[in-house]
Amino acid sequence: MFHLIFGLPWLVVLVRFIQPLPWLWSVKALLAIVLLLASQYHFFSRLSSGSVFSPEFPRWLVIGFNLLFGAIALLAVLQIALDLVSLLLALIKGRLITVPPGIRYAMGATALAAAAIGVSQAIRVPPLKSIEIAIPNLPPSFDGYRMLQLTDMHISRLFPQAWAEAVVERSNALAPDVIVITGDLIDGSLEDRRADVAPLAKLKARDGVIAIPGNHEYFFGYAEWMAHFASLGMRLLENQHTTVTRDNASITIAGVTDLSARAHDLPGPDLAKALEGAPADTPIILLDHQPREAARAAAAGVALQLSGHTHGGLILGLDRLFARPNNGFVSGLYTVGGLQLYVNNGTGLWPGFALRLGRPSELTVITFRRTS
Repeated sequence: MFHLIFGLPWLVVLVRFIQPLPWLWSVKALLAIVLLLASQYHFFSRLSSGSVFSPEFPRWLVIGFNLLFGAIALLAVLQIALDLVSLLLALIKGRLITVPPGIRYAMGATALAAAAIGVSQAIRVPPLKSIEIAIPNLPPSFDGYRMLQLTDMHISRLFPQAWAEAVVERSNALAPDVIVITGDLIDGSLEDRRADVAPLAKLKARDGVIAIPGNHEYFFGYAEWMAHFASLGMRLLENQHTTVTRDNASITIAGVTDLSARAHDLPGPDLAKALEGAPADTPIILLDHQPREAARAAAAGVALQLSGHTHGGLILGLDRLFARPNNGFVSGLYTVGGLQLYVNNGTGLWPGFALRLGRPSELTVITFRRTS
């Protein structure tokens, strides 16, 4: 069913775009076959690794699949829009409307160009995004404290060792006080990704590197990956917290496991457990991969929640599809009761649909400020 659904855009393109073209049938058949193969990218990914989440092809082929798969999806949307306009004009004029081939050529070129831009935006090393967030009751010694958030790196064949090295180099150059990683670090088994994640051991910050799991860690041997991340120097918060101290004042950084843990018979997110024994009257910064339970965090007195998971919705407009399963939280800063929630667009993204249009990736430096 999964692969059939992803084949539907190809069917739209075949019937409504390719078939009416004034080309030789053999040329149209060749184009249809090429696009059919591209539409089954996730099927081939499953054949390569046993999982749709980890395509084990050469990077150039993963990029090529994403380019053509993205072009198919965008062209299907354009074709449906053209058909709706044509139907409306036919109703107004009382006759069928003939679409000139030039319009279809322009649509095809637009879809391919947009897909190329989207893929290039998705796979780049992210630019810096700096924001300031006022934290209630923030001690004076933490005014100006700089936290770098990395999330949804999805280190894989698409985001390999060289990409990870570049992210680490750019992150360290920012000289943050602490680095937090809010889940989905990898796509693939430890055996396949060991070399690709190795650069993460070089991440440096004054107060260390703190990480939590995302849903993808549970797909590829959770216990093995958690042990390996710890060996790379990360402090893992699995329903736990840590305290950062400055001049006899402190803040609490807590982290919870992912909502998908329970489906794998592992402990799900437990905020009460994560905050057990935390110092009283200190601002709480919560790391939670998925943003949907922000209201519960607000009720628990959390000052700031940092999440990812949504990839910012990937494409401006398409982000509305991500809103419903995430309680409306898709990209940027939200206020939920007394809580501030920042949903990061992501450092990388799932290699199964690597397009970004209007929802850029980011290396996010969050500077804490005292409220007046």
